[in-house]
Amino acid sequence: MNATKTSKKAEYTGKAHTTGGRDGGASKTDDGRLDIKLTYPGTPGNGTNPEQLLAAGWSACFLTNIKIAGGKMKVKVAPESTVDAEVDLCSTEDGFVLQARLNVSLPGLSRDVAQSLVDTAHQNCPYSKATRNNIDVGITLL
Repeated sequence: MNATKTSKKAEYTGKAHTTGGRDGGASKTDDGRLDIKLTYPGTPGNGTNPEQLLAAGWSACFLTNIKIAGGKMKVKVAPESTVDAEVDLCSTEDGFVLQARLNVSLPGLSRDVAQSLVDTAHQNCPYSKATRNNIDVGITLL
């Protein structure tokens, strides 16, 4: 782990135990709230994969950051607002990489206000920060 110049206080630690990996494995959180089977992307059967889990986590976090930005700007974000995340597992000459798209719907807001919320969320969302300059990310305001 790289040390940084700023001190960090962990507000929460998510813990998961995984066995078997993508090939019929399983992951379970320490609190038991998540207990899932794993499969390779696109294969039949029950289970999910890391790309789907990243998409779910990122879209939830991103929408929360839109709401936080809206609160600071005194803008009401409609309850029916959505973020659809798509995470691709891509093969390259050097192995596998990820790329992602976030499709954001903010009904009832002007395009300028909605874009400002999206831009702020992308700057502040921990998932966006973690992936910045690491994977290709496209964000579309619908």
